[in-house]
Amino acid sequence: MSVPTHSGSDAASRLHGIVLICGAVIMFTFLDSAAKYAIRFLPALEIAWVRFLAHAAFALIVLRPWRNLELYRTNRPIAQIIRSAFLFLSTVFNFLALRSLRLDQTATIMFSAVFVIAALSGPLLGDWVGPRRWAAIVVGFIGVLVVMRPGTSGFEPAMLYSVGAMLAVSGYLLYTRHLAATDSPEGMILMAALVPGLLLTPIAAPVAEWPSTVAVVAALLATGLCGGLGHWLLIHAHRLAPTSVLSPFLYTQIIWMTLAGYLFFGDLPDRYTLLGAVLIVGSALYILYRERVRRGN
Repeated sequence: MSVPTHSGSDAASRLHGIVLICGAVIMFTFLDSAAKYAIRFLPALEIAWVRFLAHAAFALIVLRPWRNLELYRTNRPIAQIIRSAFLFLSTVFNFLALRSLRLDQTATIMFSAVFVIAALSGPLLGDWVGPRRWAAIVVGFIGVLVVMRPGTSGFEPAMLYSVGAMLAVSGYLLYTRHLAATDSPEGMILMAALVPGLLLTPIAAPVAEWPSTVAVVAALLATGLCGGLGHWLLIHAHRLAPTSVLSPFLYTQIIWMTLAGYLFFGDLPDRYTLLGAVLIVGSALYILYRERVRRGN
């Protein structure tokens, strides 16, 4: 079997993209760690609100949209708003889940979004899934059940928040695919920060509490800065390397989340989460592999 060769610059771009995608998942790990700390002291809505406001401020400073307003115009504002609303819902549900769950639990359940996306890509985007990928989807959802253990003493109601976050992020990613052909990455990253910030203002401002310590203030700001930087790294990684190359490295976040849970909160994953993670990640990687084979990449 022949091995495709790449030019030095192409290989270097892919390596640079892999480094950036790994940096992005580390930023998202810090985001969730900071949120899990802050939620001990503040309402989840307030943390999500500050997260998006700080993200918007970061995006405005880095992108400076006034330099080229054409990049930020869209012919599909409703789709942009729906996409941003999904991100808003996924963030709020995730923060609510973090009040009770370990970081490794929320990360493992969140990665099952790939199965929802694969299942819905056919009817919504015309990208139909074959029998092998359907089998992987079924195995992946079995992995979710292993983690959640419904009907047993190991089930925690907060896991339903995590499932809600996973479903919402699936909608966000599907709409991202839908908009990618017509809207700029810069416009999407700015809208993803501004719209949730505006949506949260009337409901979060009345319940907001003043942070009690400098550490809580730092955690609040870290959620926004890490979220903004993480999305910025994500966008630039996809400019340098194809999704098929980058996607497997997204799953390194489970490692970082497990490590952060231990270092910051003294948590270790149980055997059910580890087994579920193996089933979910293995199935997700198989789906990615089948997509590459089908497209001849």
